[in-house]
Amino acid sequence: MNVRRRLIPTTAAAGALALGLMTLSACSSSNAADKNNNGKLDVVASFYPMQFLAQRIGGEHVAVSTLTKPGVEPHDLELSPKQAAQLGEADFIVYLKGLQPAVDEAVEQSGVKNTADAAALTHLEEHSDEAGHEEHAEEEGHGHSEAGGDPHVWLDPVKYAEVAKGVGKALEKADPDNAAAYKKNTAALVGKLDGLNTKFENGLKDTTTRTFITTHSAFGYLAERYGLEQEGINGLDPDSEPSPARMNELQKIAKQKKVSTVFFETLVSDKTARTLAGDTGLKTDVLDPLEGITDRSKGADYLAVMESNLTALQKALGAK
Repeated sequence: MNVRRRLIPTTAAAGALALGLMTLSACSSSNAADKNNNGKLDVVASFYPMQFLAQRIGGEHVAVSTLTKPGVEPHDLELSPKQAAQLGEADFIVYLKGLQPAVDEAVEQSGVKNTADAAALTHLEEHSDEAGHEEHAEEEGHGHSEAGGDPHVWLDPVKYAEVAKGVGKALEKADPDNAAAYKKNTAALVGKLDGLNTKFENGLKDTTTRTFITTHSAFGYLAERYGLEQEGINGLDPDSEPSPARMNELQKIAKQKKVSTVFFETLVSDKTARTLAGDTGLKTDVLDPLEGITDRSKGADYLAVMESNLTALQKALGAK
């Protein structure tokens, strides 16, 4: 993926943020007393997994908006002047550094005091890009944060719970008057994520194969957590085109590892997945990387879609 298509130029970012700064009021210092007209903390989330955390943990005490609209591939996000202004006026920003370069730059320039970076709240790991794009990942700004590592931590319920705890503590600090509520909501969400982890552990314990093929190599953490092997068609870049050699290699892997299904996702093209499935006589199904919820999602929120993912994996892997 070409980074130039995703990143807003520095001058444009500066101009957009300057427009935003002109509209700021005295409330921009982001102290607990600085809330919107409803008495709620104004929270801006970079994309859906951060939005879900903010809504579940913040509850009735926050008003959450997201920079990435449903149906938009988050890696491709470019910020409008209005969104830059929205960021600058936020009381609290929750984002994942390394996933959306345009957001990283805007957050840095926004001057907002209270922020939570999910990438700093858990350990990011390097996951090999099976499709051979690893050497380009950093220059493309996708797949590796500045600190290095695969950013798709939310697809591992255990790591996502670690992020949830960090976001909860950051909200307590930003709005101490409602700290008890944030603490309670964080504990409730972590409990649900722990339960989800147990379902995945039990549901994927005994399977015919441990290998799955997916369009976009977003599932490295999930695969590592549950002892699975992810084979990506397009690697870490969801928009890249696989080489003929890679497609041939995947056909061999599918046969050797008894793979039954090629997974695709809702926000990017399913063309290559269907081509590979057609060439190998395999089935296709959706494995959702949960970068956004749309009317095509198999569930209304993170927890429901993850359960759908578990069902799809059990079916594809031949769970017993």
